[in-house]
Amino acid sequence: MSSTTSDEETVGSETRGIAAERLTFFSDAVVAIAITLLALELPLPEGATSAELLRSLGDHRSEYISFLISFVVIGGHWRAHHRLFHYVPTLGGGLLRLTFGWLLTMVLMPFATKVVAEDGGFEFRFVFYALVQVVALTLFLLMAGQVQRHHLYRADTPPELFGSIYRGIGTMIAAFAVSIPVAFLTHWAYACWVVIPLVVNLLFRLRRPPATRA
Repeated sequence: MSSTTSDEETVGSETRGIAAERLTFFSDAVVAIAITLLALELPLPEGATSAELLRSLGDHRSEYISFLISFVVIGGHWRAHHRLFHYVPTLGGGLLRLTFGWLLTMVLMPFATKVVAEDGGFEFRFVFYALVQVVALTLFLLMAGQVQRHHLYRADTPPELFGSIYRGIGTMIAAFAVSIPVAFLTHWAYACWVVIPLVVNLLFRLRRPPATRA
């Protein structure tokens, strides 16, 4: 009886391990598709001469800048996901549901990028894009919380992993959230996405003991 129970537990553990691996591969594929869709949405420059082509490039600069921003944002999401799930050998809790919610925001990113790149109604377009990021980052923060709470991580997981993820993701949530009210005051609200993380990281490095600074 005990041998049968042990075998069942082993099979169950292996099944959950395979499921975690498949979920990671699937997530990588979805993120890759989202980045590809970003590029497909880029407008082609038009013109019969070099001057006209350059002028057309300038006319579409908002689309190109939005593409670069979203490329960096999605890349940051993938990097954080890869860093976390490298140490996740099994699924449990609400991790699967949260992951699919997070993947939904990744798929939505090309659409949000197209929205923010259009002319007119800056406040609405900007807020929509920022809210998508806040939701995506919050879902990822909840995913990390599920991994830690249900001990879904490997024994060799670095002790500082979750602290650094919480700090990094929390900082980005604050940056996008703060930029929302700022967008009603100035079009320079984009700067919040860069300035706030830089300031927080600088303050964190200054507060660290000298011996631990990189």
